[in-house]
Amino acid sequence: MSIVVRDVREHELDSVLALNNAAGPAILPLDAARLRHFYDTAEYFRVAERDGALAGFLIGVGSHAEHDSSNFRWFRERYPDFFYIDRIVVASRRRGGGVGRAFYADAQSYAELRYPQMACEVFLEGSTDPALLFHGSFGFHEVGQHVMAETGVRAAMLMKPLCSYAWVRETYGDALPDAPWITRPRTAYTAAALARRATGTCA
Repeated sequence: MSIVVRDVREHELDSVLALNNAAGPAILPLDAARLRHFYDTAEYFRVAERDGALAGFLIGVGSHAEHDSSNFRWFRERYPDFFYIDRIVVASRRRGGGVGRAFYADAQSYAELRYPQMACEVFLEGSTDPALLFHGSFGFHEVGQHVMAETGVRAAMLMKPLCSYAWVRETYGDALPDAPWITRPRTAYTAAALARRATGTCA
């Protein structure tokens, strides 16, 4: 069965919260109020379905968002314009099945029309090689490290340039075409369609 990525629905927030808090030490825990804040304010909050069941979620915000993450602030102190992936969670039974790549392809499809680069972090605790390899294979590179004051955890700070952004800005400015995959709310796309949209790293 295909993976479908779509906007989260309000009635799914309890399931998203449970998924987040079962993800382990690589993901910071959330409470219901914090998750509701993301639902109300995050410009990108999408879930993945596989075989009709929730398989994961991704939350992202732009660099001008009012976001209190110390990792987000680290990026904002150094870069003027970016799309920040606050968290991506894939259900344990779905890991290794393409859900993470479907999310990153979808997030890039959204971000590259609006921001010159994407930012995220990987916690450097325990065995981080799979996560670093995943991000490296998707075009991210380390631009520094940061110790989170609230947790004491060190994170590798990663950025990815978005090659299409300059062309989009030169061609359309702020007047993007009125198409379902561009405007919000966005329609659902299968993983295969997202893979066709995703671009590689900049030359």
